[in-house]
Amino acid sequence: MTAVDDNLLEAIIQLSEQAGEKILEIYDTDYAIEHKQDETPVTEADMAAHHLIEAGLQKLTPEIPILSEESANIPFQERQQWQRYWLVDPLDGTREFIKRNGEFSVNIALVEQGKAVLGVVYAPVMRTSYYARTGAGAFKREPGRQGHSIHCHSPVRDKIIVAGSRSHRGASLNAFLEKLVEYEIISMGSALKSCLVAEGVVDVYPRLGPTSEWDTAAAQCVVEEAGGQITDTNMAILRYNTKDSLLNPHFFVSGDTSKDWSVYLDEEIT
Repeated sequence: MTAVDDNLLEAIIQLSEQAGEKILEIYDTDYAIEHKQDETPVTEADMAAHHLIEAGLQKLTPEIPILSEESANIPFQERQQWQRYWLVDPLDGTREFIKRNGEFSVNIALVEQGKAVLGVVYAPVMRTSYYARTGAGAFKREPGRQGHSIHCHSPVRDKIIVAGSRSHRGASLNAFLEKLVEYEIISMGSALKSCLVAEGVVDVYPRLGPTSEWDTAAAQCVVEEAGGQITDTNMAILRYNTKDSLLNPHFFVSGDTSKDWSVYLDEEIT
């Protein structure tokens, strides 16, 4: 079995950077946009990053299966046999990519028995990586700097700082915010919202709309190693590959693990 060590983590960081460079090659071109059956957009950058990551992972760890957003039609009967697998979103935040606001990421996670044990979230435009492996802490690497340790902010601030989706804010989040009373909201795209929690910039990211497992796994490892958590709205830790559907429940990303965020929800949401 491949060891989850710093060598493997560094190889995944490099692979995410290579995928990011491939995405940036397409970023400023006149690329085509298609739509999947669920109406979510997909571009040639999504597919180019997918193929690069898939080939890289197969070379690094040929014995570990891969589940990617762009190859997600693997039946649960097969997936449930996996003890460990790679869970990949080759371009998280396609809508932000299309808007050209830079708020998208490459997400690569290694999942073992329902838990993300290695995670890399790479922001190509910022050339910034967030990364972690279980038991080794969480780190952020920016251009011209070595990776440095990051930590969630706890306890929660008196004026709660909330991360909100750039493209998906809706009535549920607005109702949640009204119950907080005193807050500041920071809008951001993709898994980078969770990374804001991991580095202590934000107290909570409530996601009260649809996401898939590849959207959260890599960031969950980073958040947990930074001292935080990702839970469903009943405050139970998110787990992976436990059911036929690859959709996540609504969830909270939070730095203060003693805080029960469910009390701020409308009853119909919980």
